[in-house]
Amino acid sequence: MEWLNKNISILALSAAMSAAAQAAPFQNGSFETGPAPGSFLNLTAGNTQITGWTVTGTSVDYIGTYWTAADGSRSLDLSGVGAGGVQQAFDTVAGHVYRVNFALAGNMDCAPTIKTVQVLATGGVSTNYTFDVTGHSQASMGWTTQTYTFTATGTTTTLGFTSLDNTNCGPALDNVVVNDITPAPVPTTSEWGLL
Repeated sequence: MEWLNKNISILALSAAMSAAAQAAPFQNGSFETGPAPGSFLNLTAGNTQITGWTVTGTSVDYIGTYWTAADGSRSLDLSGVGAGGVQQAFDTVAGHVYRVNFALAGNMDCAPTIKTVQVLATGGVSTNYTFDVTGHSQASMGWTTQTYTFTATGTTTTLGFTSLDNTNCGPALDNVVVNDITPAPVPTTSEWGLL
């Protein structure tokens, strides 16, 4: 009977690991899949044309050739006509720790000089990030990599990026990458014996 209980435990552990491995990946972090933006395309609240993302706030500008992207050929100005944002829901494992890396710059065409974006994941703590556009241009954006970390509270997490600049020139966003950085569990002595 003890042998059966141990095998059931191993099968349950394997099933849990399989479920985690099959979680839907975070998608389109560089905004490459969506409508052809040309120089740029203004998208208003509720728009879902950029694959995986929903526009929030007022609007965003979906940037094509207007400036140089951090990764690929597309990016976002999170202040389209006023402060806007984007969010994406994706599968997570409750209790797991996730690291979000993203490229941040700013639209230098109008004030303010210091651009601010707020990042928030479901159940996490909001964090503000700033970028100074001084000395940068459309050909030399000065993209910086920023990091946000959160612990998932459920099987789905919504990650949002919101401009805190209520102008037409906000923080620029690109190359969003989400990784599960939870350390792998260390097998107990009895589990090693079963392997």
